Amino acid sequence: MKKSTTGAASGSSFHTLWQKQRMITLTGAVILLTISLSGCGKNESDNLTKVTLNEVAHSIFYAPQYAAIELGYFRDEGLDLTLVNGGGADKVMTALISGDADIGFMGSEATIYAYANGAEDYAVNFAQLTQRAGNFLVGREPDPDFTWEKIRGAKVLGGRAGVVHILI
Repeated sequence: MKKSTTGAASGSSFHTLWQKQRMITLTGAVILLTISLSGCGKNESDNLTKVTLNEVAHSIFYAPQYAAIELGYFRDEGLDLTLVNGGGADKVMTALISGDADIGFMGSEATIYAYANGAEDYAVNFAQLTQRAGNFLVGREPDPDFTWEKIRGAKVLGGRAGVVHILI
């Protein structure tokens, strides 16, 4: 006589398969829940004050500022600083007045122009960034005997429109 194990084996097989599927489903649910909840934490930048600083031009004279940004000093003080190169005092003033910038690094001439032209919402100058003007003259060839008299009447490239860098 043969013993029939078909019913018992099938039931056991079905039960084992069902347990595996249940375990896989449960594991998947836990993984999905963990992933979805990981985005619910508070972001560090939520506590920072966002500030957009529009500078007149990138300059070696602003190196301390660039170092402070890269070293996280502004972030340490609670500021999420965005630095924008305005490309000239006129554009910095426009960004400031329009609200695209919170702070503008520029010379006082843009403020004076805006005020003199009757702007009701003009900028207020409140700090001095550099002690001296960072203007310099560069020549194509070295001239060990250079004097300022030598450039009288010469054509000098003085920057771009919207800035006041030609002081000669």
